[in-house]
Amino acid sequence: MRVHPGARDSGIVDPTPARYAIRIHGHLGATVLSAFPALVPQWHGADTVLIGLLDRSALFGVLAEIEALGLDLVEVRQLIRHQKSPRSGDSRSTPAPRWTQPIEHEGDHP
Repeated sequence: MRVHPGARDSGIVDPTPARYAIRIHGHLGATVLSAFPALVPQWHGADTVLIGLLDRSALFGVLAEIEALGLDLVEVRQLIRHQKSPRSGDSRSTPAPRWTQPIEHEGDHP
């Protein structure tokens, strides 16, 4: 396995947790899902998507667990929040953030 050094441009690691979607090939059962208690599973086609709020350390822990279990990692995506700027002359804070990816719940499936 290759180890990639961290980015050297800033020298600062942001400790703020971020929302991630981690796509794994296959439908994971309850036993395997129990290895990821901080993440909420969703099923999209043939994949399981684990979604949750993770800091950098927790993200790398989840990725290590995926590798240790021999799971087929397809994608890791940080879900970015959009913030609309206030209207001209409006001194109120920005509206509540919206996630770029819709988050489906089990009851949302047809």
